[in-house]
Amino acid sequence: MNNHTILPGTGTIGILGGGQLGRMSAMVAKRLGYKVVIFSDVANSPAGQVSDREIVGDYTDEHLLQQFSSEVDVVTYEFENIPLQAIQNLEANGATVRPNSNSIAASQNRIAERRLLSNLQIPTAPFAILQKEMPQTLDMKMPAIIKTAESGYDGKGQRSINSLQELHEAWHEFGGVDCIIEERISFVKEFSIILARSCTGETRHYGPIENIHKNHILNRSMYPAEIPKKSAEDAISAAQTVAHSLNFIGVLAVEFFLQTDGTVLVNELAPRPHNSGHLTIEGFVTSQFEQHIRSVCGLPLGSVECTAPSIMINLLGDLWKNGTPPFERILNHPNTNLHLYGKPTPRPGRKMGHITISLPSLNEARTTAKTIEGILLCERACEDV
Repeated sequence: MNNHTILPGTGTIGILGGGQLGRMSAMVAKRLGYKVVIFSDVANSPAGQVSDREIVGDYTDEHLLQQFSSEVDVVTYEFENIPLQAIQNLEANGATVRPNSNSIAASQNRIAERRLLSNLQIPTAPFAILQKEMPQTLDMKMPAIIKTAESGYDGKGQRSINSLQELHEAWHEFGGVDCIIEERISFVKEFSIILARSCTGETRHYGPIENIHKNHILNRSMYPAEIPKKSAEDAISAAQTVAHSLNFIGVLAVEFFLQTDGTVLVNELAPRPHNSGHLTIEGFVTSQFEQHIRSVCGLPLGSVECTAPSIMINLLGDLWKNGTPPFERILNHPNTNLHLYGKPTPRPGRKMGHITISLPSLNEARTTAKTIEGILLCERACEDV
């Protein structure tokens, strides 16, 4: 295992991707004394705004990527849809890339992800792989969901189906690309485990964190989650198994479904800090972003002690329909923290920021969260009249 350590104040971290996850990682890295170089496909990206340097180009530009890697001591990434070949080329040319290319390969392709989980005997929803030819029969209960193997997030690249005919139509709609078909399962809750793994193989985790989605996009996350102890233990064990099998270094998020009998099924993997982990900034001694920077730089992991029960609410571009939301009213509530991501153009469904409420009890946080959501929704509804 490569234990190369980059001490705070002495090195440069390179981040592939310029979004909000890169932004919040870069802000922690700067606080720890590191220089940060962002490689982004758009100028003045959220991450580039808070970094020392931003290189703008295509992720397939090998020459520019080599220039980028020559300026940094370690390369990490803030989303998993970086071309796999780009990561592999960086590694082949001697760059230290954390997490490694095996980790991104397993998470950016749903077929590879399901095969990994199956080989590790980690439960998922029943699935079938669709490649090259349309099956004449399908040994799966309906309804089901067809998902493209690649480029799927926040509900994109998937469609519900109720028959073989609908499967054929959906696959044609997706252009005949590789897909998986998953049986639609019933579940009680969705939750995530966020696991940090260091260069020495040490692991620490956050969660379970309960997640509530609207229109396939995360709406809010809550900690602590009301998950049975055995179910939580099974989920943590599954996350650790995945991380160790990939020789993972960094922060890994694993999303789960909790079924009525307490069984947990993996929904998907994310080899990076996760939206549900934003509440760790205020709710834990060490945030997921600091944990990621510590991991990729070869430092010891920080404490994952919870400092306060917390709820995170995503702020989507829809809330800007009639202008800037009434943040002054929201910030009037104690222990409420606003994070905006520096994105210039609000769009429906676009993640513009988040709010975290951290209070002595989860019930108190729920009450405040309900009030804040009421302010946001009322403002939008009132101005639409």
